[in-house]
Amino acid sequence: MMAQQKMKNKLIRNLAHNLKDKASLIVATLSIKRHVSSVRVRVLRATTHALTAPPSQDRIAAVLAIASSDNTSYLLPRACIDTLMDRLHRTGSATVALKCLFTLHNVVVKGPFTLKDQLAYYPSYGGHNFLNLSTFRDNSDFESLQLSDWVRWYAGLIEQTLTVSRILGYYLRYSSSSSSSSTNTNTIQDSKSLTLGKSNADLLYKIGALVAFLEQISKVPESLELQKKELVYEVVKLVGEDYRSVQREIVMRLEEMEGRMENLDVAEVSELVSYVKRIEECKERIVMLFVNKGRKGGFWDLVREIKEKGLKMKGEIEGKWLTVVVASNAAADSTRFINTNPFLEPGQTSPVPLTSFAFATVR
Repeated sequence: MMAQQKMKNKLIRNLAHNLKDKASLIVATLSIKRHVSSVRVRVLRATTHALTAPPSQDRIAAVLAIASSDNTSYLLPRACIDTLMDRLHRTGSATVALKCLFTLHNVVVKGPFTLKDQLAYYPSYGGHNFLNLSTFRDNSDFESLQLSDWVRWYAGLIEQTLTVSRILGYYLRYSSSSSSSSTNTNTIQDSKSLTLGKSNADLLYKIGALVAFLEQISKVPESLELQKKELVYEVVKLVGEDYRSVQREIVMRLEEMEGRMENLDVAEVSELVSYVKRIEECKERIVMLFVNKGRKGGFWDLVREIKEKGLKMKGEIEGKWLTVVVASNAAADSTRFINTNPFLEPGQTSPVPLTSFAFATVR
């Protein structure tokens, strides 16, 4: 009886959501601002309440095409991002929020620069938690509660993606956009050249940002079974593309730092070791999320190898320091003994012969 009631409530809720979507489309269509109206309609169609499927490729393409419909102005791209953000922040539905985030993620990885720039400079300049979903919660039912975890996680990932892109100075590569393996190889070689001539501090700073991205992935919700839902599956698939891009960026910098290992000071070695340790701590959850795709032995082998080399070098440097300190202390003790001997004249190194007072003549 209880199950039947829950099913009935869910059907009523779905019906209400469908009516709400249709009403929103009608209102957007009747708007007197025709260009903005067209933008709102495209966004609404891509972010319906239906959980059965993610936005279709056609719906996503229609949103991304908004920028190309007006090459002389940022008006439409700005309206597009504003509309997506407004819908994201107004909705109480985890499904709608997840679809808004999925659409925004597509803007980041596949959208034209006019759209990307509008998102990157959205009110708080793409800063930490600028999507403001850290407290999002849909209490409609248990499934919605679980989806809420995915909404918060996904929002954090998109924020981290934009942060990484800003620190790197370019947007993360999207491997699917390349038409051939040779193109991918050339792209990786071009990216690798970005590490040449960079300071150790610059390389470590960017490695730190990339590691933070992996840490956000590793915070994936426990409800991994929700990947059976097509929307969640497509979200994870798109995140997987970013993950592989981040792996390549990390590998380039780790290989460069490995080549410089002999010339690093102890602070730099310690920082590098701390980063690879943090990467290793992410491994279990990442492998669980992407199954075999996250395993990629070469990446994890490199991480382990650099950690071992770094720990060994750190131990050697600290060992040398200890030897120098012990030797310095021994020399200081010896000097202190000589200088405090009451039977030595200043600068004298040989002891003064002692006088036997037993045979002294008293007058």
